[in-house]
Amino acid sequence: LFWCAISRFHCIITALVDKTCKIWNAENGDLYHTYRGHATEIVCLSFNPHGSLVATGSMDNTARLWDVESGECLHTLLGHTAEIVSLNFDTNGQKVITGSFDHTVKVWDARTGRCIHTLAGHNGEISSTQFNYQSDLCISGSIDRTCKVWDVSSGQCVHTLRGHNDEILDVCYNATGSNLVTASADGTSRVFNTMTGACHSILLG
Repeated sequence: LFWCAISRFHCIITALVDKTCKIWNAENGDLYHTYRGHATEIVCLSFNPHGSLVATGSMDNTARLWDVESGECLHTLLGHTAEIVSLNFDTNGQKVITGSFDHTVKVWDARTGRCIHTLAGHNGEISSTQFNYQSDLCISGSIDRTCKVWDVSSGQCVHTLRGHNDEILDVCYNATGSNLVTASADGTSRVFNTMTGACHSILLG
C-alpha cells in the first residue's frame, strides 16, 4: 500500500504497488471499484470536496481524474515530463494542481482536463502543493529549499519564501489562508504571512 485517503462520504481510496487504486466502503469494507490505467506506481491521490471525483498522480508522469460512482477515467492530465508527487483540488473542486519532479506545478480545469497554467520557477523537484481556502492562491514547496506563492488566475509568482537550509518537504495553509507553514529537512518549520511573505515564526525541534 502506497497511499490512502478518506472522503466525507464514507469512501476510502487506496493506491497499490500494482499501479491500481481501489475505492472501498469505509463502513463495511466492500470494494466498489478498481481503477486501472496508470503505467507505473501511483504516488499521490486526492478526493474532490464533493467526494465525486478522485485524482491520482503517478510515476508515469500523468495524473488521472476518476468518477467515484462509475469508476470511469474522465481525464488524463498530460504535460509533465517527470513523476507527479503532489496533487490537490481547490475548495470548489473545479481546479486541480499537480507538482512534479520536473520542477513545475500545473493548474488544471477539473471539468475539462485542460491545463490552465504551468507554474515555473523552482530550481528543484516539487515536494508539496496546496490551494488556499479561497482558491485564488496556491503554494509549492521544493527540494530547492524555497516555497513559492502563486496567483492562480494569472499564473504569476507572488512571493518566493526563503530561509530553510535544506529541502522543503511539506507546505500548508491555515484555515483562513492568512498564514502558511513550511516543513523542511533542516529540522525546522517556518510560519509565513501569506500577503507580505514575511517569516514571523521559526519552529525548532
